[in-house]
Amino acid sequence: MHIFICFFSLFFFLHLSSEAQEKTKSSQLNVLLITIDTLRPDRLSCYQSPDLKTPNIDSLAEKGVLFTRAFAHTPLTLPSHTNILLGLTPLFHGVHDNYRFIVREEFLTLAEHLKKCGYSTGAFVGAYLLDSRFGLGQGFDVYDDNYERSHSRKITALERKAEEVVEKALSWLKIQSSPWFLWIHCFDPHDPYDPPQPFKSQYEKNLYDGEVAYVDFALAKLLNYMKDNDLFNKTLIIFTGDHGESLGQHEEMTHGFLAYNSTLWVPLIVRFPGSTQTQVSHPVSHIDIFPTVCDILKIEKPPFLQGTSLFSLIKGGRGPKRPIYFESLYPYYSRGWAPIRGFVLEKEKFIDSPIPEIYDMNKDFNELQNLADRKKVESQREKLKQVIKSLSSPEADRAEQKMDRESLEKLRSLGYISSYQISKKEKFDPEDDVKAFLPYNNKAIQAMELYQKGKAQEGIELLKKVMEDKRSLDSAYYNLAILYESEGRTKDALEVLKSGKENIPSSYELFFNYVGLLVRAGLFDEAVRVFNEKSYFQVESDPQLLNELGIAYSRKGDLEKAIEIYEKALALDNKYPALHNNLGAAYLSLSLRKRDSKIFQKSLESFKKAIELDPQYPLPYNGLGMAYRQAGNLEGAISCWEKALALNPDFGPVLYDLGLAYMDKTDYARALRFLNEYYKKYLHSLSPEDRKNLESLIQICETKSGKR
Repeated sequence: MHIFICFFSLFFFLHLSSEAQEKTKSSQLNVLLITIDTLRPDRLSCYQSPDLKTPNIDSLAEKGVLFTRAFAHTPLTLPSHTNILLGLTPLFHGVHDNYRFIVREEFLTLAEHLKKCGYSTGAFVGAYLLDSRFGLGQGFDVYDDNYERSHSRKITALERKAEEVVEKALSWLKIQSSPWFLWIHCFDPHDPYDPPQPFKSQYEKNLYDGEVAYVDFALAKLLNYMKDNDLFNKTLIIFTGDHGESLGQHEEMTHGFLAYNSTLWVPLIVRFPGSTQTQVSHPVSHIDIFPTVCDILKIEKPPFLQGTSLFSLIKGGRGPKRPIYFESLYPYYSRGWAPIRGFVLEKEKFIDSPIPEIYDMNKDFNELQNLADRKKVESQREKLKQVIKSLSSPEADRAEQKMDRESLEKLRSLGYISSYQISKKEKFDPEDDVKAFLPYNNKAIQAMELYQKGKAQEGIELLKKVMEDKRSLDSAYYNLAILYESEGRTKDALEVLKSGKENIPSSYELFFNYVGLLVRAGLFDEAVRVFNEKSYFQVESDPQLLNELGIAYSRKGDLEKAIEIYEKALALDNKYPALHNNLGAAYLSLSLRKRDSKIFQKSLESFKKAIELDPQYPLPYNGLGMAYRQAGNLEGAISCWEKALALNPDFGPVLYDLGLAYMDKTDYARALRFLNEYYKKYLHSLSPEDRKNLESLIQICETKSGKR
């Protein structure tokens, strides 16, 4: 039945009635979807925030419908936006976590549906969590996920400010003719909290609030443009958050672990021509947005949507009495902790975990009094089974490994796709409950804060104590390894990660950190052995890990294998500067070994691509300089090396190479300057022979330049 629904979704997409298209074209009603990451409703003044004023967001509610009890199904960015844009729960589409899941191509997105109805479609997203490689770009004419790609930041931490997102979106909007569908995603309230000035100073005691205030400010430019161009009278606007933020409630500092209202409760405002200021208290959810858009636009609703249109509620009617499913599975998939699932049914909320919880939403919205007893829990668990059964698809598990078609074909052609996975624990005790882990996890975070304050030993001792008390806490292991490595105790760091990997074999994070540290420690054979020892499904979508593996093969001298690995990683993420640089270095070494001009040309292309992606990255300038030097282009080499040195004045090899290059040009004065600088900086690390050779070069330059 579910497979039939998936095929029917494709059939429906291809055969949408011309009548629906004509209605849409005649109505000329545009659609604007604004999603703000990690946004608590109680930080908006239209939701009675006592501390913050958010006038621009409030303006949407002044002539719109504000839902006071709207809920996310997942407290994570990628799954929540998948729920919104597909109108389906994770039980059906299978996207339960960030990074490790891909939206499958056979699903119909809201963008695809509106595009088939004649809409131009554009998306402008603020963070790598919604990168197009995760599948949500389906149906968008433009999917703008062009973040500044810095070599110094993890790709998973890439983001851009709300003002830049809004500016890009406005540039697209200004050249559109109706009808259009525009999705704008602002990531700023997500941790770490770092609002720009003046918000950073104004909210120095609560930077999260500063981020929210900044996003409200950034939206002003968009809303003013719409007002000046009379677009409010032609546009359906949906404003929501993907999830909330705990800010310390229930011992959760951010989000993604628990499933309380602090992270599941989201703002939802619907405004369209003819709507008036209204509040609706009936419980609604993210999957209701897709069918609501269809009803307001008067276009056909895909029959497989799992949500319910809110149009009747907007018009003053009664809402459906149905359970709203939710889950928090990041701890399960990423850390091996117990899963959390549950539902909201009118005033009742059930959270199923090894320590189950039941709350009265009317009397206890902050979930402080757990009403669970054995009889109630048995009854609620039976209800939850029925909810899960009614919403599930047997195909959902495919999202865990599914790549986009192009990447999948590339990976298969390289012989990389495998099916083996680390098995997941299925039976859990109270000690596996997320609530049992969080206090210890918080101590692991506290240890890192101690280190940042210059109290490394205190942090180390705290982590040791945490590991004694909770041996299955992964963050204690990799945080302790970070502290040991920072203190120069690489051997201790490796022992900690090895122990963690053995104690928690399901933890991909420990595996990732262990392989990376082995590479940094120069233990390349061991890094390769550990990588090949076990297979985690995450490696199929992790270009950073493959980059580490490529480095290991390259340093081992197996350049062909290194190139193969780098190309696998680039099939996953072609915008990763470090990958292009490392590939360029491998190509250059291989071209010199084989004396192959075609391979040499590939090295040039790779270095140039790395520079294009990140002009502030010194390594590819150095690599390109080496390539030019080999080709006899001395001026090109010097230009590249001087650029690398400008970006990193402590770049030792560049100092030495520039010294030799200027000697070749017989500019001995400049050569002397670079060689002397190299001598001062690296004398302590030179072997006696290297020191003697360098002193000889310096002596030649002194003589030739008349400095002697």
